[in-house]
Amino acid sequence: MNSPTDGRVVLAAFVEHDIPVLGQGFRDPLWARWSPVPAEGDIQEWMSRRNDWSAGDHCSWAIRSAGDGRLLGSISVFQIDRDQRDAEVGYAVLPAERGAGVAAAAVRLAAAHAFGPLGLHRLSLYHAVENSQSCRVAAKAGFTLEGTLRQSYRYADGLHHDEHVHGLLDTDAM
Repeated sequence: MNSPTDGRVVLAAFVEHDIPVLGQGFRDPLWARWSPVPAEGDIQEWMSRRNDWSAGDHCSWAIRSAGDGRLLGSISVFQIDRDQRDAEVGYAVLPAERGAGVAAAAVRLAAAHAFGPLGLHRLSLYHAVENSQSCRVAAKAGFTLEGTLRQSYRYADGLHHDEHVHGLLDTDAM
């Protein structure tokens, strides 16, 4: 597994001692509202799936501090379509790390991996319109807001929300 870094954050594998921190993250109302979360007893399985890239349909990492290795969040390049050379990117950051640029840095690192080693041409980033923080992350990471999809995804509240779709091409400056 490749460990991209910008000297501030590093994308790396999940490890056993991440379980309690992930459990706290999954209980966070914002994380649980906007990102699928496993049941408490399924965190090990969740980590195992993210660490296993053998199917070739995703690359997933723990977002860590490059300084001390502490867990900051999670990021994935997923729905990889090798024929179309595109994928989606999704992430979640622990509450204490929000607003510090962690998510945008991780998205840029994941995009560099997608466009470099994976050879992809396009990444899409979707988020509920109400999730203005993700809109700011997408912009900071160099993505272009391309439009609004009406009632396109059913989130944890059981409702279909309008979503913004942002795109980044391998030819865009990051």
